[in-house]
Amino acid sequence: MKKFLFFTLITVFSASTMFAQKKVLKDAKRALDSNNLEEARTLIKQAINHPETANDPETWKLYGDIGNKAFDNERMNQMLGKPANEKVMYEGLLESYYPYVKADSLGQIPDEKGKVRNKVRKDIASILKANHPYYINAGVYFNDQKDYAKASECFEIYWTIPNLPMFEENKDEFVLDSTYQIIKYYAIITAIQADDHERAIELIQRAVEEQPFIENSAYRESDLYELLASEYLQVGDSTKFMEILYVGAEKFPESKYFIPNLINIFIRQGDHEKAMEYLDKAIANDPANTCELGSVKAALLVEKKDYAAAEAEYNKALEQDPNCERALEGLAVNYIIQAQELKEVTATLTNRQQQIENDQKTLEFYQKSLPLLEKYTELLKARNADESEIKSALLKLRNVYYNLSLLGVDKSKELQEVEAELNINQ
Repeated sequence: MKKFLFFTLITVFSASTMFAQKKVLKDAKRALDSNNLEEARTLIKQAINHPETANDPETWKLYGDIGNKAFDNERMNQMLGKPANEKVMYEGLLESYYPYVKADSLGQIPDEKGKVRNKVRKDIASILKANHPYYINAGVYFNDQKDYAKASECFEIYWTIPNLPMFEENKDEFVLDSTYQIIKYYAIITAIQADDHERAIELIQRAVEEQPFIENSAYRESDLYELLASEYLQVGDSTKFMEILYVGAEKFPESKYFIPNLINIFIRQGDHEKAMEYLDKAIANDPANTCELGSVKAALLVEKKDYAAAEAEYNKALEQDPNCERALEGLAVNYIIQAQELKEVTATLTNRQQQIENDQKTLEFYQKSLPLLEKYTELLKARNADESEIKSALLKLRNVYYNLSLLGVDKSKELQEVEAELNINQ
């Protein structure tokens, strides 16, 4: 008898609890219909957290309807030319999305007979389809308010809606054009502006995986890989950074980001062979940039004391651009280094004939460097280069004038002029 009474009490209690929660839902619906949105929000938050109603698609549908109502109210004011509260409007739009998606997912759960009877999908799909373009407006609004996290969220929702399961058979209802591709980029950029780098990485990876890439006026496909590499660097993942550089170098050989970054890394690591391998690729992909790239390769050859090969690379750069400052300076320094090394060797010699021959070779190296340095210095002055650059060039010229004078070529006048420019007392 007691056991029977106990079970009866449980049944009565459960029924009364369920009835109470159903009443909460009805009250929330009544508040929504009365446009009392704050009361509706308070009531619906009870329902979504109560086990009797938390898994009911209608509960979450109603929650989405509350946010959508806030959006519709202000949008109607806007359409009628009345004052509209944009914050309320777009906060409501954002508020509606996740409950709608949750309601649809719950509606897809089969019943006890194994059948899916999703009673909320049609209505939700209609609302989301109608609201879809407004998520761009919401993203722009939050971006203007510098709330980059919400801006990114809205742009991502615009990106996501056409891919929801409820639209799987009706994707052609959406126009997935260049604007759609641009909004993906906005979602990523605003996530970066919000300093949410992990999320930005997830968004970029998603954008990279979604093919085909739609050509647009805002960015190129290679920009996604550049951003991904940059974000990995931002979070300190050097391994992933290198992986993306390799992928980017292979996929976008003409990019001025991936191969140059790899070259710089190899140079810093002292792996000159690898650096020159990628320099050759970079030059082949971008012959117009031989001035810069060829000069870098030549400088690496100078470090290896392969002066002849370095001279050849500098000359290639000057053939492509006779005013290539980096090549003019580099080739001049290449000759000066050889002259200085030869002078050091000569100082150790006792054979007078060998000394004379070495002095002649030293003289030739300095003479070869002189017109290059003079042209380089004039180019710097002509473009009003930084004072430190001009000073560095003048010091090299002073060195050459001084050594030529020692070797019997009178450059005393030029030496005095350079020293005057450098404010060096005689």
